[in-house]
Amino acid sequence: MSPARLQPVSAGLPDFPWDTISGARERAAAHPDGIVDLSVGTPVDPVDPVIRRALADGSEFPGYPATAGTAALREAAVAALSRRFGVDGVAESAILPVIGTKEAIAGLPSQLGVPAGALVVIPEVAYPTYEVGALLAGAQVLRADSTVALGPQSPALMFINSPSNPTGKVLGADHLRKVVSWAQGRGVTVVSDECYLGLAWDDEALSILDPRVCGGDHTGLIAVHSLSKSSNLASYRAGFLAGDQALISELLAVRKHAGMIMPYPIQQAMIAALTDDEHVAAQRERYRVRREKLRAALESAGFTIDWSQAGLYLWATRGDDSRATLDWLAQRGILVAPGDFYGPAGARHIRMALTATDERVDAAVARLRA
Repeated sequence: MSPARLQPVSAGLPDFPWDTISGARERAAAHPDGIVDLSVGTPVDPVDPVIRRALADGSEFPGYPATAGTAALREAAVAALSRRFGVDGVAESAILPVIGTKEAIAGLPSQLGVPAGALVVIPEVAYPTYEVGALLAGAQVLRADSTVALGPQSPALMFINSPSNPTGKVLGADHLRKVVSWAQGRGVTVVSDECYLGLAWDDEALSILDPRVCGGDHTGLIAVHSLSKSSNLASYRAGFLAGDQALISELLAVRKHAGMIMPYPIQQAMIAALTDDEHVAAQRERYRVRREKLRAALESAGFTIDWSQAGLYLWATRGDDSRATLDWLAQRGILVAPGDFYGPAGARHIRMALTATDERVDAAVARLRA
């Protein structure tokens, strides 16, 4: 009897988007003054010394940390949610540190027990990992931006994202209230990706846990928070989940068995990052200045900026196919993300990140104005 053959999981997943723009990357890199990479959105600014000191101090700890994180970390997260975003009423036990929010999002449908064949709703223009997480769980995916579009269907799980990656769109309080009311009335779990909540520029961005949205009832709600953008900690893989205590407890039980433990030094660094607001404000100002420069330069080059009220990106279009615009910019040494990465509705936009040094941003501005 021959051994059973493994079924490649990756066969059921879409192409990894960044692999599809290697040609544009090569063209942009060939520019005489070098590439300006505004594609991925990876932080380039220094990690604040207060965080680095905490990381170093935590490196002496020799034992296994707890999957739930230290009480001090959970307390710091609760305090930061209240102080920075007006989210009160979150219990310390309703906080769960995660080893990078991308991995957490990809695993949530499986870890929450979404059945194979069940429906998972994601935004029409969406961060690709929502779809990947649903497919890994064997679920069906529906792109929809309103509950009306669902008709009689009742999904097992719904992802929302405000401020949005890639569009920078902010969902208002009325919209969020309708989503919460609809979901809680049907027993649908809502996962709200709020990784850009602290980078609202033109509109106020609210957490799904904000009492103005949910009335203090966190039933069926999970908010996803990351320190990658606000504190330049992408390499630390530092994030946390907050919300419905029963759901957080279930996720904790699963992650204990899987050994998903955040390293203790990273936990200490997170405490410092969540406690200190000065470095967050300084980084926000850096992004504000870069955003104003790039926005003006894009508009001078004939682009229209849509949405983009918040976040680390400009969602822009020249009316052309996103791949044609990708090539147009690559010829000028500027690399961006084509909008079709994020679903068919993004096929005529590009996403331009604010995450480049001031010198590289100025180079992009000069090329666009030329």
